[in-house]
Amino acid sequence: MFDRESATLMKSIVLFFCSFMLGLGAVSAAPSADEILAASDAIRNPVRPFSVTVTLTEFQAGKQVDTSTLTSYSRMQQQGGQFASLIRFVLPARDAGKLMLKTGNDMWFYDPTSKASVRLSPQQRLLGQASNGDVVTVNLAKDYKATLAGEEEIQDGERRTRKAHKLALTAAAPDATYARIEMWVDAENNRPLKARFFAESSRLLKTAYYRRFQPQLGADRPTETVIIDGLDPKSVTLMRFSDYKARTIPDAWMQRDYLPRFQPE
Repeated sequence: MFDRESATLMKSIVLFFCSFMLGLGAVSAAPSADEILAASDAIRNPVRPFSVTVTLTEFQAGKQVDTSTLTSYSRMQQQGGQFASLIRFVLPARDAGKLMLKTGNDMWFYDPTSKASVRLSPQQRLLGQASNGDVVTVNLAKDYKATLAGEEEIQDGERRTRKAHKLALTAAAPDATYARIEMWVDAENNRPLKARFFAESSRLLKTAYYRRFQPQLGADRPTETVIIDGLDPKSVTLMRFSDYKARTIPDAWMQRDYLPRFQPE
């Protein structure tokens, strides 16, 4: 039989073993890279159908050289969990009424003057460093496979030091805008902080900073994205997101054949 001292020792060993196993369980319960990316998507994008005003401003060496205003209508597609988006050009006046539609693997541009719709590439530049694929609503977790590349302290878009998960994203969908992305997500709250976008050749195309988080449709979302050219850091495009609205978006709006009949509500 064990004496009291031996019994106390065995009890301590058992408690240590249980604590160790609980610790292993906590480690194994840590979120995966794909889960972190999905949580970051949920901060960037409302789940419900919505509209938002997108203002693009291009700067060269600190001087404004061009600007454009768009209205984006987005809704989750019934299959796949990805968004479909209809973009209406508002300003400048020469572009007013033009439309861009992204649904499934297809992207189309419609000009009411010619009444023709033509296929677009998501990689094609829209204004400055912003591509067509940058202005449509996208759940990155649906188009990319994520792996955790480490934990880093970085400066966010407002020059504050943040501890972040660094994610390595590789395209898993044929219509993904970029071949590869490096993304930093706030370790505390899953906010997207910074991303670097690469071509298939591994050339850095651009760097983006997400900033000015404000309450919009039930979550604090980034209302500005600063996009810096991968070769010329003096070439900068600012994307501002404002006037978020939850709204009903008819299925017909997301059909190419409907573009000539579209009238904003």
